[in-house]
Amino acid sequence: MPSGAPTWADGVRTLPFTTAPLRELERTNATSKWGFDRAELARIREYFRREGRDPTDVELAGLAQSWSEHCSYKSSRPILRKHFGRLPKAARVLGTGDAGVIAFEPGWAYALRIESHNHPSAVEPYGGAATGIGGILRDVLAVGAKPVALADPIFFGPPELPPEQVPPGVKSPRYLLSGVVAGIRDYGNRVGVPTVSGGVYFDPAYTVNPLVNVGCVGLLRRRDLRPNRAAAAGDRLVLVGGSTGRDGIGGVAFASKELDERSEEESRGAVQLGNPIMKEPLIHACLEAYQRGLVRGVKDLGGGGLATAAGELVHAGGFGLEIALDRVPLREPGLSPWEIWISESQERMILDVPPRHVAELLAVFAKHDVPATEVGTVVPGHRERLTFLGAPASDLELAFRIEPEPAPRPARRRSARSARSPRSPLGSPQALLEDLLLAPDSLSREPVIRVYDHEVQGRTVVKPLHGRPGSSSHGDAAVLRPRPESRRGLALTVAAQPWSCRIDPYHGAIAVVEEACRNLYAVGARPDSFTDCLNFGNPEDPGVMAELDGAVRGLAEGARAFDLVVPSGNVSLYNGGRGRGIPPTPVLLAVGVVPDLTRAVTSDLKEAGDPLYLVGKSSPELGGSLYARRTGAAGGKLPPTDPAALRRIGEALLDAGGRGLLRAVHDLSDGGLAVTLPEMAFGGGLGFEVDLAATGLGRAPLALAAEGASRFVVEVARDREEAFLRRFSTLPHGRLGTVAPGPGRFRFGAATVAELDPDRLYPRWRAGIDAAAEPRP
Repeated sequence: MPSGAPTWADGVRTLPFTTAPLRELERTNATSKWGFDRAELARIREYFRREGRDPTDVELAGLAQSWSEHCSYKSSRPILRKHFGRLPKAARVLGTGDAGVIAFEPGWAYALRIESHNHPSAVEPYGGAATGIGGILRDVLAVGAKPVALADPIFFGPPELPPEQVPPGVKSPRYLLSGVVAGIRDYGNRVGVPTVSGGVYFDPAYTVNPLVNVGCVGLLRRRDLRPNRAAAAGDRLVLVGGSTGRDGIGGVAFASKELDERSEEESRGAVQLGNPIMKEPLIHACLEAYQRGLVRGVKDLGGGGLATAAGELVHAGGFGLEIALDRVPLREPGLSPWEIWISESQERMILDVPPRHVAELLAVFAKHDVPATEVGTVVPGHRERLTFLGAPASDLELAFRIEPEPAPRPARRRSARSARSPRSPLGSPQALLEDLLLAPDSLSREPVIRVYDHEVQGRTVVKPLHGRPGSSSHGDAAVLRPRPESRRGLALTVAAQPWSCRIDPYHGAIAVVEEACRNLYAVGARPDSFTDCLNFGNPEDPGVMAELDGAVRGLAEGARAFDLVVPSGNVSLYNGGRGRGIPPTPVLLAVGVVPDLTRAVTSDLKEAGDPLYLVGKSSPELGGSLYARRTGAAGGKLPPTDPAALRRIGEALLDAGGRGLLRAVHDLSDGGLAVTLPEMAFGGGLGFEVDLAATGLGRAPLALAAEGASRFVVEVARDREEAFLRRFSTLPHGRLGTVAPGPGRFRFGAATVAELDPDRLYPRWRAGIDAAAEPRP
């Protein structure tokens, strides 16, 4: 562009950047809430000095979105490339855009992605969670896939926290839980996508900053795969879906700083407004347009709005763009050009459409009663030119906006924590059993699961709750039948171990991968892929960056060990505030392939008299365990991880399940045998007789509470026990006991040390956390 400023459009302001001292620019930055640091302000000033003019408010608003931590990953990019970039390339990965796309069976693929909506949910839990679901659906839709399943791992402070211990201006954990579950319920149910997997976690560290992670899996024909890049100069940019308003303006800047006492008042407008009634026809219209071959590239409008989506779409294709902001359909009059550019109003997509297909595309969207408007053009070169009412509003080098420099973040491991290590449990095994089983982290999630529609679309073969009618219990993963013509299935699960990662981010992250794989093996699925949401604290803290580096290294090593692909993911930083940080919380949505749906396995006990086996090697370490948390011990040594050994056990379980040797499988995780065996018994309406000495851990309380390492409880068909023993002859296993018709009895040698009375304990366990209540904020 020639030196000198053009005559800008009405409503577009220029800001004196090129001659202003940095101190003055920092004050303007603070009042405008752009979120630039000092080095970035200097870089912007130098760029516009080369341009020979001052920037417009539209240009600065767009830069603020693209350079935010939320959009640019400027702190985490080097770490992600260092570790995930070293994983071997897999031919089954077909795409790595807004969602990862993995080959499933001939002609078909599945897509997966996980995202976070943490800050919005802390301010407005219902709207924040609902729009989180809306965003993750668009991510999957943006690669050509139909969303077929949702997952919701969510984290809160202790539900029993007394009001006087809730910091001023912070919403109570129960209120947040209630609002988040309601938002996920209402959006997912109304848009017609089942919520089949998830988790509800509690810890005091999440009191100020809850974590609301949402994942989605989609299904697509391989020929319908769409890239997140423009294809050719001359193509038209068509904006489809909802209209544009002032909601969500500044959302990415809000998500790129810690919460403080002003967040509620200042940032409520940054929370978007969802509209699932618009989303469902938008999904149908997009899928029809893909199938007709009308769309060559697509991006969803999420963080940063049109600025981020259009810029990334076109830049990825190696082109420039021209957009007329006045052509964007508005929900309300009077929006400034910069507001139109960065609004995060929901239910919108930007499509790259060849000129010859525009009329047909508009007709498709009109048929579905979804607005569609041609707003711009893909152009040769690499500039971004925006107009408003025919006059210029922005003229930038697109790469300058879309490719900010990484932020130099030092990483330094924290000094060894002095947290107390858990003592080996002593005392009454009966009291220990009931304490672990009835802890908030163990209680049934049925009150949450039941408000979600997990049956819609008719694909859910293994449900989130396992067991007989009237005695449902927890399973390890849900299983879908993506196509009625095929017996091949997909299993979905989530995994998180923040307590282990707080002690050791590297080994804790490997444990998270192991947990995800155990969950998949338990239902008869071979682990295939995962997508990760990396929830961490302030990246300006060198200790947080060291935790992030360690956790990503652990996830990458776990992926390599299980031959998992990691085609997508999300990084959420700046979680915490008011002097409180969160533990390192990498969360996985993992997918496995079930070779034969008729051989899928559930966790509930099936028949009295069947033998019960403990598969895997027991380990006495209690660091990060539920027992440690119940006794206030945040330190200690973690159980050892051994992905290679788990993979051998998992393959043996898949083989045994495929041959019909197994009747029930449940992995051991939180609470050890004290939780795993009761869950299996509750689901089957049966009991058990087991000898805890089979664990080899020496004492009954330790045998009940220990969680390590990678172990399973397996019910074997009693007429196939010999075949089971032959298959597992070279793997660690031991006979625990048998399924029984009565209550559950734990022995240690000849003596009964604890008893599971289902009439007394099951109703208390099943009542769970009542997320449907409406507590006061």
